[in-house]
Amino acid sequence: MIANLLRSVGIGLVTALIVIISVPSLRNHIFPPTKNPSPTNINSLQITFNQAVRRAAPAVVNIYSRKYAANDRSKLSTQGLGSGVIVSEKGYIITNYHVIAQADQVIVALQDGRVAAAQLVGKDRRSDIAVLRIEDSNLPVIPQNPNYSPQVGDVVLAIGNPYNLGQTTTFGIISATGRSSISVDGRQAFIQTDAAINEGNSGGALVNTQGELVGINTASFQQATDLETYGISFAIPYKLANKIMEKIIADGRVIRGYIGIDGQDISSVASRLLGNEHIGGIIVLGVDPNGPAASAGFKPQDIIIKIDGKKINGRQSVMDLVTDLRPGTTIHVDVIRKGKEITIPVTVAEDTRD
Repeated sequence: MIANLLRSVGIGLVTALIVIISVPSLRNHIFPPTKNPSPTNINSLQITFNQAVRRAAPAVVNIYSRKYAANDRSKLSTQGLGSGVIVSEKGYIITNYHVIAQADQVIVALQDGRVAAAQLVGKDRRSDIAVLRIEDSNLPVIPQNPNYSPQVGDVVLAIGNPYNLGQTTTFGIISATGRSSISVDGRQAFIQTDAAINEGNSGGALVNTQGELVGINTASFQQATDLETYGISFAIPYKLANKIMEKIIADGRVIRGYIGIDGQDISSVASRLLGNEHIGGIIVLGVDPNGPAASAGFKPQDIIIKIDGKKINGRQSVMDLVTDLRPGTTIHVDVIRKGKEITIPVTVAEDTRD
């Protein structure tokens, strides 16, 4: 009885399946096709950085360097072209040192049509930063976020005045950070980007997708090396540019600390031999015989692990720390020498190297 019932049910299910497969209209009715949701407005799919540009672009200015004629001091002619960024309502503008280095007069043109002669507040060749100031009201100021940290892969926009074509925005990503190989002394870390930077872009703004200042565009790899390359450009990080600006405003120049040590990061093997607590230390390779470190007793092969009781994090961190110290400051440096840990006090001098 039960066997006959199960056989009948099975035959019915098989028959129904055959009918559904054979008649598509029934199949579509019973199993309606899945519909992929489509946007009600195709414009919602558009990716745009219009708002970022609208926030940042008004504060990016054109800079024209003018120089007196060699045979007639009454005549000024435009010799250089660049860009700058208004970073303060007081009219302070950050640009590149090389944009205004040879200028007798600097003219700033805003995007709203205003033109003004700029005062040179100060300049610093080593960082390639110069600070200008203009006197005017209701000046546009570029958005700034001191908590933003550039990361590889971040989308960025370069805004400037290439070849005096007028304000132009190019697009790319941050390709690398901490690039120091093209700096004057190998000590300054740049942001590398593939956003196009050409002549006239120097001193302009590198911004993120919020329109916040990421860096000051300074050079393409081709400009720095005379090699024909594309997609390799550099910018001075905003935090460094802002720090240099504050020093120039305060002192009229950049005062840097100096102790006279050259070193390199310890290898991973040496780190393991010293113990994990010493990761981040640096090995002293050379000591300036006329510098404070030599007077304090530093020697090559010393391993620096702490400054004023705080662990260091590689060569760059030590350079940044010492550079920011005021001359006359005494610091206590913990070093490992021949397996023994000692503390050496050293008084910071002013770095007078150009």
